[in-house]
Amino acid sequence: MKLAFILDPLAGLDPTHDTTVALMEAACQAGHEVFTTTIAHLAIQAGKCYARLSPTQIYPVRLVDGQWVAPQPWYAVEEPRWLPLEEMDVVWMRTDPPVTPQYLYATYLLDYVDCWFESLSPAKGKRTLVLNSPRGIRSANEKLYALRFLEVMPPTIVTSDRQQIRQFVAQEEKAVLKPLGGKGGEGILFLTPADPNLNSIIEISTDRGKTPVMVQRFLPEAKLGDKRIILLEGEPIGAVNRIPSQGEFRGNMAAGGTVAATAITEREKYICQLLAPHLLADGLFFVGIDVIGGYLTEVNVTSPTGVREIDRLHNVCLGKVVMQKLAAKISP
Repeated sequence: MKLAFILDPLAGLDPTHDTTVALMEAACQAGHEVFTTTIAHLAIQAGKCYARLSPTQIYPVRLVDGQWVAPQPWYAVEEPRWLPLEEMDVVWMRTDPPVTPQYLYATYLLDYVDCWFESLSPAKGKRTLVLNSPRGIRSANEKLYALRFLEVMPPTIVTSDRQQIRQFVAQEEKAVLKPLGGKGGEGILFLTPADPNLNSIIEISTDRGKTPVMVQRFLPEAKLGDKRIILLEGEPIGAVNRIPSQGEFRGNMAAGGTVAATAITEREKYICQLLAPHLLADGLFFVGIDVIGGYLTEVNVTSPTGVREIDRLHNVCLGKVVMQKLAAKISP
């Protein structure tokens, strides 16, 4: 296969942590051709989506005393060239959020790849699989998409109205506020009715009532961990528990959380089954969901991470599983 990865600058990635690197490494190990580019190097020419693609080789990490160790250098790139993305078998959008205007424009450009992604079923004459679907990414805000599944979510509101937020916090006694475009735990705040800064927090977070935010019931089970479950074509293939550090309520690894091996419970399998048909219909092939205390809190579709941690803690290789699935899907 030929796979193009649209990502953040390669030199800034962490080969021992970033799922994007794990996926590219697995592709290289399987003998596939890997190309890399960024959203700044996409273009439309003669009605087709082109990219400035660099052939890329990823050298594998090694597990030493329970930790991943990367070789130096850990990648090599060749001179880039402008190519139509329809020459690729797979185009993978793995640029990190936030979903900025530039990010959205990139998804519109990707609509012009000769691609198939509707229900992840190939259409006649099509050959390039774009992951995740540009349309799916645009429609699936990582906070708001979960609202399709209220029966497995904690009580939640989305609003920019200060009074509504205050009433919700008073009703729940403890709540968390989340920016709709945040990532890695950024901007998530713990709210209580007695906090003298509550009004200021609401004003700053909503830009004085102009920007909606999500406010959810605080789940005390968060201290036991925030579970990331990776879904591949709607099926759970692995999970990792992210445990908040001392004095912190956020379990995100970017916020200093530690990770631990975990199993996927029957309740969590039910949540995955509930989401699966919707994810497939929206062309969301590779997804990470967050679950706390048996409640769905987020659905991550842009560049979900956790694969390196799952591989290390469970002695598996999810990247290999993904590549095998892709190879089977695009085979004639």
